[in-house]
Amino acid sequence: MSDASLKVAGILLITVPLVEFGGVRLLSFIWGRTPGYLDNPVRQNLWRAGHAHAGVLVVLALLCMLYVDRTDLSDTMKTVVRSTLVAAPILMPLGFFLSIASPRSEHPNRLLILVPLGGISLAVGAVTLGVGLLGT
Repeated sequence: MSDASLKVAGILLITVPLVEFGGVRLLSFIWGRTPGYLDNPVRQNLWRAGHAHAGVLVVLALLCMLYVDRTDLSDTMKTVVRSTLVAAPILMPLGFFLSIASPRSEHPNRLLILVPLGGISLAVGAVTLGVGLLGT
């Protein structure tokens, strides 16, 4: 594994406790019957989705780091793959969380655009890595 992939994997592993903290925070809202969470189904659903996407996408990005250096992609394209696969678990959850940050919000705001941007980032990284692995 290259130094670049190892560094990205290290950064991703450091984010795992952040995802855990988010899960504990969601549980505290439930256990504490926090106003603005349990009585706001839109916020509840988007925040749950944000937490789930963060965890899954961090694990996926970590897994992909094992394969980036096994491709014949150029160094630039390997950097693109690493960057886009790391951007996805940042952008998508941020979109879910920030689009309905206010407990009184009944509808997501414009920051929900971060979700499809994260999806595009994920698609670019995954397809580029997949093509790189098939061409190896």
